[in-house]
Amino acid sequence: MFKKLFTALLIGAMTLTALPTQAQTTTAEVKPILTMIRGMWVAVREYDGNDLLYFTMLESYRCGLDGVKYGINTDVADQVWKQETCYVDEAAPNAMKMEDGLPFISLELGSVESVIVEITYDDGTTDTETYARKAIMTP
Repeated sequence: MFKKLFTALLIGAMTLTALPTQAQTTTAEVKPILTMIRGMWVAVREYDGNDLLYFTMLESYRCGLDGVKYGINTDVADQVWKQETCYVDEAAPNAMKMEDGLPFISLELGSVESVIVEITYDDGTTDTETYARKAIMTP
C-alpha cells in the first residue's frame, strides 16, 4: 500500500515539475525533464496483431534534441527515428501535428524483446537507455 502511494506521489511530483514554464526548445530546458522520465522515452503496445513501438515522449521534447537513434533486440542504436519538425516560430513549438507520420512504428507481434535508445541533445551531448520489453509494455 505504501509503495503504491509513494509511486503515485512521485509521479504527481514529476508531472508538476515537468509542466512547461518555457518553450522547452533547448537542451537546458529539456534535458532535466528527459533525465527524470528516461524510463518512459519509449513504450511498446500490442495492438491489432502487431507490436507498436511508441516514441511519443521523445517527440514531445524533440525541440531540444538533434536526433534520436534506436535499436531493437540489439545493444546498438543504429536506426534513426525521424522526428517531427520543431515549430520554433509558433506558440507551441513542441506541438505534434503528425503531418509526416505517427509517433510509432509497427512491428511483428512479439518481436520486440528489448529496445536501446540514444538521444542527442542540441548541445551535442548524448544519453542512452536500454529497455526490456516487460519494462515498457503498456495496456
